Amino acid sequence: MTKEDLLTSILQILQGLEYTSGIFFFTLILSLPLGLAVARGKMSKNKIVSAIFGVYISILRGTPLMLQLLIVYYGPYYLFGISTGGIKIGPFNFRFIAAIIGFTLNYAAYFAEIFRGGIQSMPKGQYEAAQVLGFSKSQTYFKIILPQVIKRVLPSVGNEVITLVKDTSLAQVLSVSEMFFMASSLASKQVSIVPFLVVGVFYYFMNAVIALLMSKIENSMAYYS
Repeated sequence: MTKEDLLTSILQILQGLEYTSGIFFFTLILSLPLGLAVARGKMSKNKIVSAIFGVYISILRGTPLMLQLLIVYYGPYYLFGISTGGIKIGPFNFRFIAAIIGFTLNYAAYFAEIFRGGIQSMPKGQYEAAQVLGFSKSQTYFKIILPQVIKRVLPSVGNEVITLVKDTSLAQVLSVSEMFFMASSLASKQVSIVPFLVVGVFYYFMNAVIALLMSKIENSMAYYS
């Protein structure tokens, strides 16, 4: 492989980085609060509400993400006859939008279980002490419980965030021009494994940066160390 081919690979994979980053950031921004809401729903004292959210978590965690992406993308047409070809939000076509929806729903289910475990691990004494001090239920949750939960679940959330970076490659099933899609196209054209090696380096460095950031956040929240 020539230096020119290598440079071409790097430049085209950099173009795919825009979509990879978009999927990553939009999924993270949307799935974290949704996951927290789903966790609260799963913990609801209303058995019907709890069961509904339980089924949601079970289905989204129990089926392949790739399958979920395909259902989100093709579902509107096959179920309701809605043509999605012309659907756009700003510069984003429906392929990209479907990828965001699929990733968000999937990761919200995983984050929900992480948050639920964190919330349920809090001692009952925390709630009782807050009640004695005159805190309302919402004040207790947002000012006392949630900050401690975030600190406890941060390592688990960090692992999911790193997994998300790698999972963005699954968007290729919808022909979203993210990094892996670009690398696959280049590998076919150049009949070479080098584009795959190059994209592997990109994924590695992205995860290295994220791991470093998560480590710094964890250290900043180590109040008692």
